[in-house]
Amino acid sequence: MLFRLRKDPAIETERLILRPPRLADHASWARARRESAEHLVPWEPAWAPDHLSVRAFRNRVAWARRLIDDDRGLPLLLFLREDPASVIGALTIDNLRRGPAQAATVGYWIAAEQAGRGLMTEALGAARDHAFGPMDLSRLEAACLPENARSRRVLERCGFKYEGVAQAYLQIAGRWRNHVLYAALRADRRGRVGG
Repeated sequence: MLFRLRKDPAIETERLILRPPRLADHASWARARRESAEHLVPWEPAWAPDHLSVRAFRNRVAWARRLIDDDRGLPLLLFLREDPASVIGALTIDNLRRGPAQAATVGYWIAAEQAGRGLMTEALGAARDHAFGPMDLSRLEAACLPENARSRRVLERCGFKYEGVAQAYLQIAGRWRNHVLYAALRADRRGRVGG
């Protein structure tokens, strides 16, 4: 029986490494989330009581592995190249639809201490290129709260175009909230459709 060493997909930019989560990342990930809670909570669904626990992170790693193995998504953690052991954020390409759609959604967060440095724009731009290149997607969608001006700027800098408003799109802080919808399209949309 032949065994293949599975290599995790990674994306590198000038300042960043984006790669799937590993169990060893828990402490760094939990620290980044905990220290940035005030910065993140207004924009995210409510955290479960065990959100920062080892058990919850183990489940997150297993979920990421399944998504990648099943070609249903690409969950990535963000690291500075100068400090490849410290998580500074995350970006997930998820809800991947193959066939005629060749589309997915993207979501992301960055630690408070790293915000405003252009790192998420760099990460999202690289992820968009990866989605339209190796992942062979045609459309990448994103949504954010209308008042999240920083996130909207990141999307616009990365070539995402405003498409409209989704009513009661997602629960944020326990309330159904409207979100603005954005999408980026691969320039050449004549890619294969598959069977």
